[in-house]
Amino acid sequence: MVLKRLLSAVALAGLVTGAHAQAAGDPLPRASPAEMGFSLERFARIGQVIARDVADGKLPGAVLAVARDGKLVALEAYGFRDKAAGVAMTTDTIFSIASMTKPMTTVAALTLAEQGRLVVDEPVSAYLPGRFAESKVAVLDEGGAMLRTVPASRPITVRDLLTHTSGLVYGGRGTTAVHRMYPAGSAAAAKALTGDQFLDGLSDAPLLDQPGATWDYGFGLDVTGLLVEALTCRSLGAYLSEAVFQPLGMTDTGFMVPPEKAARYARALPDDPATGRPQTLEPDSTKAANFACGGGCAVSTASDYLRFATMLLNEGEFSGHRVLSPAMTRFMLSNQLGPQVRNRVGSADPTRADYGFGLGLAVRTTPGVVRLLGSVGDFSWPGSTGTNWWVDPARRLVVVFMAHTPGPARWHYRYLINTLVYQAIER
Repeated sequence: MVLKRLLSAVALAGLVTGAHAQAAGDPLPRASPAEMGFSLERFARIGQVIARDVADGKLPGAVLAVARDGKLVALEAYGFRDKAAGVAMTTDTIFSIASMTKPMTTVAALTLAEQGRLVVDEPVSAYLPGRFAESKVAVLDEGGAMLRTVPASRPITVRDLLTHTSGLVYGGRGTTAVHRMYPAGSAAAAKALTGDQFLDGLSDAPLLDQPGATWDYGFGLDVTGLLVEALTCRSLGAYLSEAVFQPLGMTDTGFMVPPEKAARYARALPDDPATGRPQTLEPDSTKAANFACGGGCAVSTASDYLRFATMLLNEGEFSGHRVLSPAMTRFMLSNQLGPQVRNRVGSADPTRADYGFGLGLAVRTTPGVVRLLGSVGDFSWPGSTGTNWWVDPARRLVVVFMAHTPGPARWHYRYLINTLVYQAIER
């Protein structure tokens, strides 16, 4: 009880009174919650609930960043970076952000489109010669066994990669004969295969669905990352560093935690609090993968990702640095799933069920039906490691929540943090 009261008191002090302090390295100018339209009492609940769950052993620790109308309302650390070692969480802690990598890889591809080096609606085979030119689509029986293959009705396009409508599914997300031919996911592929081996295997395997027919979570952004490498003759990390990370001041974002920063890398609880079973964090980002998987292998901090998310809110610009044009940014953040597309976004993340999908991220198309509070046009895409973020343009709101909770608890915290932030808004 003493620990719980202490953590709650620290959370309350940090979220309410500490918001006026201008700390070195803040991604945005500071403002108090009250100045930005939040109730002080209700805003304090956010920290109190996080601190309570840390004290109850439900999560090791977390970093929360909240910004509104270009002002930093909160950047707070809770609990432990490494609970087993007794190391406290700090706001500069580095997290494996898993699928939060996907929007960054999308931006990399769109910068090349703006340079005239790729066209979003052209075939992938135009940029990766010898691959995906004559794809086959599996015909399955009711039990998931493959009866035969048929030619794809059209080639896979770059747009298909960015919208998860390519038919290149994650193997770990199903039990059909097709799923068994694919790697389980992005991190698993990058750990086991080189980039060339990965592309060879995918281009030889049958697709689960016809290109453009079904939103189904898969390897589209990993292929996109390797396409970026082919066009730039550089690693995905190097190109993103030059085109996105450096201009935005994202100094702790990349595809591996370097040795000199390894002490700042967060660890999950050794056992899943819900099941009691041992859990491991994949990928372990202190170790190099065989290739920089654009679908799930990046690391970042709450401050860095807040910069990236704010750039998207600002239609491609942050702190005087333009990454994308306003038109291209609006295109990325617009729903790309027409009525002819089978929408299975909720099968990948139940908290985003009934969202539409832009390029590399989910986009809300309706005020109701969906599970989360927000506004039409809000956009996001979280990470399987427990990291999460969203932007609500109607409220000029940006939220980043970093925690290593790789089990089902991650969905709980997506609902919880979303509710806690919105209940605090008064105007």
